[in-house]
Amino acid sequence: MEAVRHPVTGSLACGSVDHMTTDSAHRGIRIERTGPSTFVAVNERGGRLTMSQANGLDFTPVELLLAAIGGCTSIDVDLVTSRRAEPDRFEVLVDAEKVRDEAGNHLTDLQVIFRVSFPDGEAGDKARAVLPDIAKKSHDRLCTVSRTIELGPHIETRIE
Repeated sequence: MEAVRHPVTGSLACGSVDHMTTDSAHRGIRIERTGPSTFVAVNERGGRLTMSQANGLDFTPVELLLAAIGGCTSIDVDLVTSRRAEPDRFEVLVDAEKVRDEAGNHLTDLQVIFRVSFPDGEAGDKARAVLPDIAKKSHDRLCTVSRTIELGPHIETRIE
């Protein structure tokens, strides 16, 4: 797969906090089995991430979903706030309850909690001032991961 480049700027096509793209840009990864209940996700750039069924230190797929939600919104928020001031602390907690009910296995009560602080002074004040707005914008329209979950698209499964 080739990355799609913006026709004018030549940058990789993706959304930004200043301008959301309406271009369709395909995304995909490959999952390879590396052992019993252990898999590695490989992206088109060669990055690798191991996951398993809670074996050892590996992330589970559910933990990776929570990490994707937190990582996506963290990037959005950091892009805007760090233009004003570098944070003294930037931590995001993502919590959910895993339930089994008549709808099957799923997560409920998802929460994203920002623990961010900035230095004293004018720059820190500016970063603190934009934090609530950019966190809301990330949730409402910028973060592809949480937006996809909120919109609930159909997932097609095929056997080849």
